[in-house]
Amino acid sequence: MKKIVINRAEYIDKVYGCWIGKNIGGTLGTPFEGRREILDVTGYTSPAGSPLPNDDLDLQLVWLKAVIEHGVKNITASLLSEYWIDFIPPPWGEYGIGKMNIRAGLLPPLSGMHNNEILRHSNGAWIRSEIWACLFPAAPDAAIRLAYEDASVDHGSGEGMYAELFTAAVESAAFVISDVRELIRIGLSKIPPDCRVARAVNIAVTAYDAKRTWQEARGLVVADSVPEIGWFQAPANVGFVIIGWLYGEGDFGRSLLIATNCGDDTDCTAATLGAVMGIIRGAKNIPAEWIKPIGDSIVTVAINRGPAQGFWPKTLAELTEKTIAQTPLALAAFGTPVEINDGATDVTALSGMDFAAKATAEKICARSPYAVRVSSPNAVITLDYQRSPVLRAGEPFTVRVDIESVTADHCQFDITWYLPDNIRVLEGKTRTALMLQRWVESGLISRGSGKPHEPFTFTLVADRLDTGTIRGVLEVRAQGRANAGYIPVVFLNEG
Repeated sequence: MKKIVINRAEYIDKVYGCWIGKNIGGTLGTPFEGRREILDVTGYTSPAGSPLPNDDLDLQLVWLKAVIEHGVKNITASLLSEYWIDFIPPPWGEYGIGKMNIRAGLLPPLSGMHNNEILRHSNGAWIRSEIWACLFPAAPDAAIRLAYEDASVDHGSGEGMYAELFTAAVESAAFVISDVRELIRIGLSKIPPDCRVARAVNIAVTAYDAKRTWQEARGLVVADSVPEIGWFQAPANVGFVIIGWLYGEGDFGRSLLIATNCGDDTDCTAATLGAVMGIIRGAKNIPAEWIKPIGDSIVTVAINRGPAQGFWPKTLAELTEKTIAQTPLALAAFGTPVEINDGATDVTALSGMDFAAKATAEKICARSPYAVRVSSPNAVITLDYQRSPVLRAGEPFTVRVDIESVTADHCQFDITWYLPDNIRVLEGKTRTALMLQRWVESGLISRGSGKPHEPFTFTLVADRLDTGTIRGVLEVRAQGRANAGYIPVVFLNEG
C-alpha cells in the first residue's frame, strides 16, 4: 500500500503548533471556566509572562510517560489506570470517581462506569486526546484505539468517550487535511450518529449554514442537552468548539475567542480548538501576539512530580521532542501507512484511503461498558459483568466470558474460577473450551458452515457476604502451554 509521507520538519512544526495552541487556549479560557452565560472576552486576562496551568495538558504528559516506559503497543486502559494512581492526585469530578473505583479494585471500563452515571458524559477525556493524534498523524483509526483506552478509565462508555474518539480522529487527520468540513465529517464517522456529541456538532454546523449568529448557534446547542444532562458536559462543549471553529472562519484568535465566549468549560473548548488549529497551521503560522504573552513554558497543576522528577518536560519545545521521538515507533507498532522523513510531504495516497471508514470505530463503540479485557500470550480474555459489579446475598449474578485464541494451532482452554468459599458458580468452577485456529473458524464462517463461538455464561451466587469487597481470580489456561491469562474478579457489597 502506498504511504502518506509527511516531511519531518513540517511534522515537528505541527506537533509544536498543537502544544502551543493547547497552552494558548487553556490560558485564554481558564479564568472563565464554569461561567454559564455568553461572555465578552477579547483577549488574555491573566498576567503576561507564562501560561496558566491546565490539567488538559498535564494529563497528556503522564500518558507520554507511559508510552515511553512501556511502548505504545502496550498501552491499555488498565496500564493507564496505574498511572492515574501514581501521578494524578486531583479528585475533581470523574477523575475522583475513576480513582475511587480503581482503588476499590475495579478495572477499566468498570472504573469509569460504576457510580458515574452523570460525570461519564463530562469533559475529562476529550480534552486530552492530542497525544494520541500526535503519535498517530494521518492515522485516525489508530488514534481512536488509544483514545478509547484513555477515556474508558474514568468515563467508561458514554458521551465522554465518544467525544474523545471525535477529537482524536479530527486532530490526527488534521496533520494532512485542513478543510474544516472534511475534518468534522471524519470525526463524526467515529461516533454513533445518534449520540449527543454528534447531535451537538450537527446542530452547530446546521446553524452556521443557516447563517444564524454564533450566539444563536450556541443557544441551540445548549437547549439540546443542558436541560437534560446539565452543564460541564461533553456534548455542549464539543459543540462550542465547532461553533468557534466555523464562525471564526480561519482566524486563529477570533476562533478561540468565540469558543471561549460560549462559556461553560472554557479552558477545555479554547484549548482543544487551539490545538486543532495549531496542528493545521503549524507553530510558524500561529500569530505572534498569541504566543508572546505566555511563552514556551509548561506550568502544571494536576501532576504529582515526586516519583519522576527528572521526566517532566519544562517547555513545549521539550514536550515536542519527547513526542516526536515516539512517533516512528508508534506508527510501526500499529502498521499504519504513514511515513515521516526528510523528503517532501506527499499525500497522494489519501485518494486510496478512507479516513471516514467506520469499521474500527464501530467495533470500539460496540464493546460492552462492563467488560474487562486482558491479553495473555495465547488468548485475549474478556470478562463481561454486563452491569455494575454489585453483588447481593442470594441474588444470581450472570457474567459472560469470551476467549479469542491467538495461538497458531487448535487449542483447548480450561476456564477456572478461584473465588471465596461463600461464592458459588452454578455451572461449576471449571469448564473446558475448544478454540479452532482463527483462520479455520473464519473460513467456516465465510462459507456459511459455521458460526463464531458464543461467550460462555456463568451464574455466580453469594451465599453470604462478609466484606465490602469480594475478590477472586478468573484463570484461562491453554492446555499444553506454560502461560495462562488471569483477570482479577471484583464484586462490591454495597448493601
